[in-house]
Amino acid sequence: MTSFDSSPTLAAWRALLAVAVVFVMLATTGWTAVRHHSPGEPRAAALAAWARGRLGGHPLPDPDAPPQRVARFFAALTAEQRTALADRYPLVVGNLNGVPVTLRYHANRQALEEARSVERKRAHDDRLSPGGRAEALRRMDRFRSMLAHGRHILAFDPSGKGRAAEVFGDLDRAERISVVVPGVDTNLLTLERSAPKANTAPVGMAKSLYAAERAARPGTRTAVIAWADYTTPVGIGVDAALGHLAERGAVRLNALVNVLPGDAPVSLFCHSYGSVLCGVAAHELPARVADIAVAGSPGMRAERADQLRTGARVWATRDRGDWIEDVPNLEFGGLGHGADPVDPAFGARVVAAGNAVGHSGYFEPGTESLDNFAAIGVGAYASVSCAASDRTCREGVALDHVA
Repeated sequence: MTSFDSSPTLAAWRALLAVAVVFVMLATTGWTAVRHHSPGEPRAAALAAWARGRLGGHPLPDPDAPPQRVARFFAALTAEQRTALADRYPLVVGNLNGVPVTLRYHANRQALEEARSVERKRAHDDRLSPGGRAEALRRMDRFRSMLAHGRHILAFDPSGKGRAAEVFGDLDRAERISVVVPGVDTNLLTLERSAPKANTAPVGMAKSLYAAERAARPGTRTAVIAWADYTTPVGIGVDAALGHLAERGAVRLNALVNVLPGDAPVSLFCHSYGSVLCGVAAHELPARVADIAVAGSPGMRAERADQLRTGARVWATRDRGDWIEDVPNLEFGGLGHGADPVDPAFGARVVAAGNAVGHSGYFEPGTESLDNFAAIGVGAYASVSCAASDRTCREGVALDHVA
């Protein structure tokens, strides 16, 4: 008879025990569940209205149509017709891949104005609980901030907890494009934070990276996208240890990258659970994606970098004080996200993260991690500082950059 110590049953129990440790770590490291009243689904109503809409007696394109078809439709319109559609259906046009970038910015300003009006009414609705009215005030304030002059909102959906994406720089003329993919508990209310924690939220991360890239190579036109346009896990729970939200987000990320204007190389900077999404998306990313850099990663749903099936260079970093180091790297029955990307056996290019503080400090000015991200983002690979454990991380890329 096979001994109990070597039985598959014991192996399964050990794996389940490791999964339990994952949840304990999540429970003690700030992935707390905070649930609020959620507004309705305004984008669903907008899509229904779009489906009934007509232009010159012809139906409007299916929102799920290939972006190239959508682009051809809008290219055939007059400027007045394009603006009219954006004004009438802002929640559709502002999120429709294939629509010109500047028209999406215009549509999303209209959608933000409308969403702010809705929240203003909710804030004074006595039928809501005090907590519901307080959340309405917070959402109204967030939308007011997003409407500030000079902000370029590439995607906006106020439904539920909400999603958004913001651009820094001139996306149409960029020679290098970076996309910041954040992790858990990202929604419209956590899209940005005030100092001193500004650079721990998606907008602050992207702004910090944009400034660092411009400093690293002033002569290169760069654009950085704070991409919070997917549904992230909320607090502790099974969602944070599973990959289904990453799989859905990967579809959205690939859709975005495939319609970015021009042919500039793209670099993805994926933090925490965002690195799970980037790992899932990797095999379908277009060839223009030159780099995937992960920070504070719980895993990329792969055991080795070559299993990601991407031609992009894979970079990884982790601060010594990042609690995620103590989360077991495993995958069992769909739970867990696989091997540690900074483990030499994984095969990523491991870069230094000096001066980063904890799990959320990788985009702080003055950190090696941010300097390395900026160098990767502008293609200045010779400037990347490798981790002590990986002195070969620049091999084969030192001369591969855009001037």
